[in-house]
Amino acid sequence: MYTRHLTRELAGLGHEVTVFAGQPYPEVADGVELVRVPSLDLYREPEPFRLPRAREIESPTDLLEVATMWTGGFPEPRTFSLRARQMLRSRIGEHDVVHDDQSLGTGLLQMMSDGWAVTSSIHHPVTVDRALDLEHAPSRRRRVQLRRWYGFTAMQAKVARRLPRVLTVSESSRRDIVEQLGVDPRRVAVVPIGVDPHLHRPHPGVARVEGRIMTTASADVPMKGLVFLLEALAKVRTDHPSAHLVVVGRLRPDSRVAPVVERLDLGDAVRFVAGESDERIVELYAEASVAVVPSLYEGFSLPAVEAMACGVPVVATTGGALPEVTGRHEESVLAVPPGDAEALASAVRRLLDDRELAGRIARAGRARVLERFTWEQAARGTAALYEELCDERSASAGPRSLGTSGTTRC
Repeated sequence: MYTRHLTRELAGLGHEVTVFAGQPYPEVADGVELVRVPSLDLYREPEPFRLPRAREIESPTDLLEVATMWTGGFPEPRTFSLRARQMLRSRIGEHDVVHDDQSLGTGLLQMMSDGWAVTSSIHHPVTVDRALDLEHAPSRRRRVQLRRWYGFTAMQAKVARRLPRVLTVSESSRRDIVEQLGVDPRRVAVVPIGVDPHLHRPHPGVARVEGRIMTTASADVPMKGLVFLLEALAKVRTDHPSAHLVVVGRLRPDSRVAPVVERLDLGDAVRFVAGESDERIVELYAEASVAVVPSLYEGFSLPAVEAMACGVPVVATTGGALPEVTGRHEESVLAVPPGDAEALASAVRRLLDDRELAGRIARAGRARVLERFTWEQAARGTAALYEELCDERSASAGPRSLGTSGTTRC
């Protein structure tokens, strides 16, 4: 999503943009070139962790990808960057800047040695995900597996420290990047991301559904706090029997969420939707009475700004960057502590019971997004950082061509 929207706006500003991406290949806007960087695609659906045929392994990078997976690691940040570097070696001079989208693989250091100006977006350090997953791991064996899976974070920290500039999306993420990855704070620029306000907007002609609560769980991991929202929903339904939850996201087979739904007897009150178009997601927001962001931590939170832009009153935790994004409590959001199901339930009840309060928060939320968080603003801030990189390298004046390199896997 970041790659698609940011590159569209950069192209709209007059830059030439090329996206180098691995599977699953992203959608890009007209006027943006897509260069496919194929891998062995070992995690593809419906056969994740597949065993490739011997004839598929054609290079040392292929062998590294397979070996890392077989030993329980996650190879793609490293192997994507190595493949992208090989492809870019034949295009030196065609672009001014290589912008990585948080692969932070060692191939970026090789690109710098080749002569490229390189920067990277770090939405938040993956060390945060690692810590939360380890905290919620059910067994010692699982903790060992997670430490191996997240082994790539050491590489990412090393690479991030070597880059001349990195981009992030909030002051909260900036602090975490400095503290957890050891990056010089003078090298970290904050450029918030946002929404397309023409797409994400209120639809007064769509009727609100009584008791409809909406949330987005883009990744089925403990960090998203969905279990606490389910516990809150069970509490809300004691005095609001019509309350029900629509979750934009897909459950993993080994998810902790499904047993919680069963334990709380919420089978008829929770619906998961996935693969919907952007337009349909906006319709779902229009139908919702309340949107909830229950995350334990967020580096930014696109779901929060999407809901606010759509004119839906938001309940959000204070985890990570959420207070920066959602604004002041009882002004543009009802804010609650992370991991507190009772506080979530109380806030949701308030918005279901007090439609005047809900309307005021909804209007203030949309105004905040229009002022601060749009993709055009993000593109302008990003292009300004590109200019700094080019100036530092004494790039020649004139039109610039921006090469954007980023893995689309989370």
